[in-house]
Amino acid sequence: MGAGAGSMNRQRAGRIPDRPRDDKGFRERLSTAAEAKKAALEKFRASADDPAVVERQAARKAISDAREVREAARKGVREAEAERLAAIAAEREAAAARDAAEQAARDAEQKAGQEAREAALKAEQKAARDARYAARKKRR
Repeated sequence: MGAGAGSMNRQRAGRIPDRPRDDKGFRERLSTAAEAKKAALEKFRASADDPAVVERQAARKAISDAREVREAARKGVREAEAERLAAIAAEREAAAARDAAEQAARDAEQKAGQEAREAALKAEQKAARDARYAARKKRR
């Protein structure tokens, strides 16, 4: 170990060498930060009255208003399309109900015709059976 090793140990044990020599107090640092905040606020307030800033704000507002108008127009188109589709769906449902009613009427008519044919067939079969029975009775 050389002569430099002893001085290094003393530096580690003592103060940090990178620390500034003129140590500001806590209150002074707080007041500096407050002054910087005030300066930034004053700069912001001064830029609010700048004509270029006012012009940019007006341009942004015009763009925003135009965007809102376009969105309202799109919304109106969407609502009209939804109403049109709802009307088409209602028309289809009415047509389907009408077709179902017509089909039910046809089915009922066919069923009534079938029942009438079956009743006529049964009556005819009964008459033939009765005729056979009467003929058999007559032969006895």
